[in-house]
Amino acid sequence: MPLEQPLLRTQLLKWLLVPLFVLLTADTVFSYWMALRFSQRAYDRTLVEIAHEAAFHMLANGRNLVLDVPEAARRVLFTDPSDKLFYAIETPDGRLVSGREVPPSPSPRGDTPAPEVLYDGEIEKEPVRIVEMRVRAGDSGVQTEAVLRVAETKNKRNELAREILLSVVFPQVVLILIAGAIVWVGVVRGLSPLQRLQQAIAERSPRDRRPVVVGAVPGEVRPLMDAINGLLERLDSILTLQNRFIADAAHQLKTPVAAVQAQLELAMRGEDPARTRESLANVQAGLERLSRMVSQLLALARNEPEALRNINMTAVDLNALALERASEWVHEALKRRIDLGFEGANAGVIVKGDAGRLGELLDNLLDNAVRYSREGGRVTVRVSTEPQPTVTVSDDGPGIPAPEQTLIFERFHRRLGTPTEGSGLGLAIAQEIAQIHGGDISLYEDIDGVGNTFSLSLPPFPSAEADSSA
Repeated sequence: MPLEQPLLRTQLLKWLLVPLFVLLTADTVFSYWMALRFSQRAYDRTLVEIAHEAAFHMLANGRNLVLDVPEAARRVLFTDPSDKLFYAIETPDGRLVSGREVPPSPSPRGDTPAPEVLYDGEIEKEPVRIVEMRVRAGDSGVQTEAVLRVAETKNKRNELAREILLSVVFPQVVLILIAGAIVWVGVVRGLSPLQRLQQAIAERSPRDRRPVVVGAVPGEVRPLMDAINGLLERLDSILTLQNRFIADAAHQLKTPVAAVQAQLELAMRGEDPARTRESLANVQAGLERLSRMVSQLLALARNEPEALRNINMTAVDLNALALERASEWVHEALKRRIDLGFEGANAGVIVKGDAGRLGELLDNLLDNAVRYSREGGRVTVRVSTEPQPTVTVSDDGPGIPAPEQTLIFERFHRRLGTPTEGSGLGLAIAQEIAQIHGGDISLYEDIDGVGNTFSLSLPPFPSAEADSSA
């Protein structure tokens, strides 16, 4: 089973929404860190004030300092509705004098009197914030030194951090949700032209090869529509060629096939051997005409200009090719006592083209000239280079009136009253081969006033053109 392809809408939503939520997560972490920092700084000042207040009420008792505060005042000083407060008074050598054990500062302290050091610790497996300071008290003669530590749990700090975080993050969450909804709607609406395009193509008939038209298409979708319409145009050209070929073949083959069938029926019913042989001879002639017509129809389909996008063009010596083709028609010309002549150029005439198709073009011009020239007449093939590579084929056939000179290059066109058999395809094939080579075939009256001259003009090969201009 083929793997399910991801939807473009899903991919777009992932690319747009996932970064938004990642950004929200990162901003939440950063905001929480900033809120903790802010709340800690605010409550650190309060904790330091409590430590200073306690240090102010410390008095020397012998060699030790003690907190000289009534019990009621002590409860007020070290009581908080949200947190627990602890204090410890130690001698410089670490002996506890009053209070309870409070973790000392992890970093060494200097000898400066009453410097505050703030740090984090843990009491009864509960995180606390601790302030440590040096205290000296006594009369002017004798000074007693002690270390005072005041610790406070972090409930107020965390609560304030959460409140700050909520006040910052909640509007951002709402904003992200609104942005996500807008992105969702925007993606769906932005992809709606693709859905309309898909629907327009799905509803089309296989016979409808007109361009697809979808209104309000964004610029990114326009190249896709142009590519689809280009494909439809190429399909229309190919299918039109196929349909025209089928129609032409059906029209042209119907009569020869019927004639061959009639002659075979006569041969089968005939009792006279001479009549039978005559019918079979007619069948043979009909089959030859049928074979030639099929070959021309195939050549016509093979040389459609639209069907030759990838034709391989090479350098071809038009002078040598015309001589070769004219030599092959000498035998047919002799059958009708026609003088077939060739007047070549002094040097090679190089053109860019397909030698096989150009040879087929010359064969059709020579066939037309030999077929329609009067018996005992002449046919002359000339090759020249000025003003461009040209091959002319002159004959002694009946003249063609000017209004009809363009019609003879159309498919299946034959002049009325022409006694010679033909399909009307030879000149059409020649003209189409000339067009795919960038050339043209023109018709004009022969220079001696008898017959016609067909002139094939082709563009020169680029290198030959460059050499001649130099």
